[in-house]
Amino acid sequence: MKDTMRGEKQRAAGWFYELRDTIVAEFERLEDSHQSGPLSDTDAGRFEVTETQRASSDGSDAGGGLMSVMRGGRVFEKVGVNVSTVYGTLGARAQEAMAARKGLPGMKEDPRFWASGISLVAHMQNPHVPAVHMNTRMFWTPHGWWFGGGSDLNPAIEYDADTEHFHHQQKVHLDRHGQLYYPKFKAWADEYFYIPHRHRARGVGGIFMDDHCTGDWEEDFSLTQDIGRAFLPAFVPLVEKRRVQDWNETDKEAQLVHRGLYAEYNLVYDRGTKFGLETGHDANAVLMSLPPLAKWI
Repeated sequence: MKDTMRGEKQRAAGWFYELRDTIVAEFERLEDSHQSGPLSDTDAGRFEVTETQRASSDGSDAGGGLMSVMRGGRVFEKVGVNVSTVYGTLGARAQEAMAARKGLPGMKEDPRFWASGISLVAHMQNPHVPAVHMNTRMFWTPHGWWFGGGSDLNPAIEYDADTEHFHHQQKVHLDRHGQLYYPKFKAWADEYFYIPHRHRARGVGGIFMDDHCTGDWEEDFSLTQDIGRAFLPAFVPLVEKRRVQDWNETDKEAQLVHRGLYAEYNLVYDRGTKFGLETGHDANAVLMSLPPLAKWI
């Protein structure tokens, strides 16, 4: 079957890499500009970049990407910004899950897939600065295509003003595409980022979408781009405001316990973690989201 969306896939993958470059540069700027407050007298952090490869069962080219991780900086204790473009055929288990979830019975006869996206998780040095997650992606099969993504804020110490700012920026960017998207995607995030065994959300929410396909690729791609564009104006002002605050042992304890909650969610419920491991992507890249240190009561 001829791939009639090669150009669209190239555009989407290229944009995810551009977004990665913009975010990496901004995060290193934050490290350099932290000139006062806790840890300002330490070395500014820098990203270490590693190429990743997806393993295929027959040894053929299955794509890969870039894993960019900064550890032990002035502002970021651990932050990863990963991009990848992977392709090949889905295994039997993934085919069954895709057919059931997407309503694509043809996956068994033609299980080819292509996926590209960016995934970011930041764990901060200062407990007053919230952790954050963001991703956007495009998925293609011969039977259909769709976009997904979103971002959510995960503070250990909550500030109502920070939550309001983060959500406001999501709304501003989504409202460009219609007034219904923000309330829909906010509610979706509240449901998706919920931890049933703890009976609570993992953070203060954000936006989330999956399986998004209106049939208008250009508009759906534009919406996905604005989800990515919302991230820096939503998050960076919070970093700049909170990174100068002093913290104590109680604050750090709260941060470590909250990280334990975050790790539980990513290992038990997160779809991206499950998909990455089941389809043979680099395990270090898939598990990049885990915090460097965490604690359980």
